[in-house]
Amino acid sequence: MIKGFKEFILRGNVIDLAVGIVIGAAFSAVVTSFVDNVLMAFIGAVFGEPNFNELILSVGDGKVMYGAFLTALVGFLLVAAAVYFAVVAPMNILAERRARGQETDVEPTNEERMVALLEQIANQRR
Repeated sequence: MIKGFKEFILRGNVIDLAVGIVIGAAFSAVVTSFVDNVLMAFIGAVFGEPNFNELILSVGDGKVMYGAFLTALVGFLLVAAAVYFAVVAPMNILAERRARGQETDVEPTNEERMVALLEQIANQRR
């Protein structure tokens, strides 16, 4: 039983998953700091307040705190934009460049090889 557990833990995918979670947590802190300290500060400079938590709608005796929702929504969109522009877009560009590089290294077909050989034979006879 312990041997099975040891094999499970030492499988590559379990270790990769653990490393991915740790790196993801660290990256999350970086993205959150960027959004809170840079992007939200920019929004605060433009709108006068970095969050909208003060926006409240009174309905009878109740309060609808739609400002907190707006702050969370803007924060989510900023995190999504930061991840897209810092990670996804550069990775897509890199993948496109790699794909273009692979197209030039395509093996010639048998027909292309035959044509090249026939050209070599013809050139040798001249």
